[in-house]
Amino acid sequence: MRKHIHKIILLLLSLQVSMAWAQERGNDTIKTDVIQVVKPYTPTISDAFKVKETPVLDDDETTAKKEIEYNIFSFPVASTFTPAKGKAAVIDKEKPAKFYDNYASLGFGSYTSILGEVYLNHELSKTDNIGGYLSHHSSQGGIDDVLLDDYFYDTNLNVNFSRKERDLSWNVEGGFKHQIFNWYGLPQPYYDITSPESQLGVSHTFYGGNLGGDISFQDSYIKKAHVMFRHFGDDYGSGENRFSADVSGDIPIADINISTKVMFDYLGGSFDRYYNVNAENKYGNFNIGLAPTYRYTQDDLTLDLGVSLFYLNDTQAKESKFYIYPNIAASYRLVDEVLIAYGGIKGGLIQNTYENFAKENKFVSPTLLITPTDQQYHGYVGLRGKVSNNVSYDIKGAYFAESNKALYRHNDIVFISPEKNYQFGNSFSVVYDDVSTFNIGGELSVDVNRNFKLGLKADFFAYSTDNESEAWNLPSITGSLFMDYQIDENWFAGASLFYVGERKDQVYETTFPVISFGSQTLDGYFDANAHVGYHINDRLSVFAKANNIANQNYQRWLNYPVQSIQILAGATYKFDF
Repeated sequence: MRKHIHKIILLLLSLQVSMAWAQERGNDTIKTDVIQVVKPYTPTISDAFKVKETPVLDDDETTAKKEIEYNIFSFPVASTFTPAKGKAAVIDKEKPAKFYDNYASLGFGSYTSILGEVYLNHELSKTDNIGGYLSHHSSQGGIDDVLLDDYFYDTNLNVNFSRKERDLSWNVEGGFKHQIFNWYGLPQPYYDITSPESQLGVSHTFYGGNLGGDISFQDSYIKKAHVMFRHFGDDYGSGENRFSADVSGDIPIADINISTKVMFDYLGGSFDRYYNVNAENKYGNFNIGLAPTYRYTQDDLTLDLGVSLFYLNDTQAKESKFYIYPNIAASYRLVDEVLIAYGGIKGGLIQNTYENFAKENKFVSPTLLITPTDQQYHGYVGLRGKVSNNVSYDIKGAYFAESNKALYRHNDIVFISPEKNYQFGNSFSVVYDDVSTFNIGGELSVDVNRNFKLGLKADFFAYSTDNESEAWNLPSITGSLFMDYQIDENWFAGASLFYVGERKDQVYETTFPVISFGSQTLDGYFDANAHVGYHINDRLSVFAKANNIANQNYQRWLNYPVQSIQILAGATYKFDF
């Protein structure tokens, strides 16, 4: 109340002062003088006065707002409207493709060739599967201007059993192979059709078997393990046994996991003789390896930091050695999936075997020297990515430094009393040298749509050797092109093109009175292949293949020309048990 009384008194005083001022002004007299304007009037607007403070409510009491409650009363509304029921549109569905677990294929072609395959897979239960694979490829030969038999047989059999459980899955497999080839590459014109050597029987047989398995674990420190035993031999008294095993897992240290792989590899074998000496040729070694790796990831960077440790024991020479190799790799996404930079430096101990040599070159003599290759390091950098969802690429450069790298070299002729049918300059040996390799290459993959796929790859190589005059039989350029096209529901086709550049091998320069050696360059070659097929129904289809379409009589190995154009046709049948 006191505040209100004060306000009333102040208001009355203000009114009194105003009235007195008004009376005083009312006594003034307006004079009629002439006013001379010196300059025009220029009005200005003064700055507005802004309140700098926020007013504060100073009442003793503040009226509280009363809460109001709202209630909604719902009641049904009678309606006679009945919506019409919609009918789903009918979509034309394609009949789903039927997939079969088994197939058999058989074809016949020129050079009296037979090509057959049988693949079987049967589900015993929800967790168990059993399967098998049988393949056979043979030809009765007939290469132009070859002095000796050039037929071959190649048969392989594999059987496997697998089981998948909640915490683990495992597989057991066994296999067998039987192969027959001929050392038909007699050097010409040193030998001709009048030479007694043109009547030689030069066939040789390879056979082998393997038994092994692997196991994978879920939610365990041990991720997977693999074990394999292999036996390989021939009909010239050679025999080789190999046992290999490895275990991979993650070892937790503090807050990080170290991916670790432990390896064991044993090799032992013998040949009936050396190439020039009739004495047993034995070889053998075992190595133990450890490869821990730490992976670091942050945003677009992935970095693997590791090392590979190997202990090698030569059981024949009674010598042992310890090796340390880098195991580093990195990748960085520069532009999502479009551009990824990658690189690394790695190394390792490569176990060379008679079986692997005979797989790559069917014409090696059973007199080889077998020793591991020390790949000191392999450095590489590259760019890969996707130009679009359908086009991907990979461009890389690499450098290899390898000690005791295996090279295939043409065997010389045993002029005095040859004892074996591979001693007439028609076989190959393996020599070892320290080789440095520079490689640059790239590949392109195009998936135009579900029905058309295209792949292209090319590599360029440059070699440097220490002891050998050349990097024997290593190509300077390689390239390949693959294409698959599903023309329509029934027709399908495909093609492949291979190019292998020039290679060099050792040959005689003089044989009398002094034997001397030089090198011969083998020309590069193209090998074009194509196939076409027709699905008669979902089970039966027919096909035709053509190999070496350009009909090039090239030499894959020195003095070993290949078959010219080959035509083969056959059928494939799919089925279930």
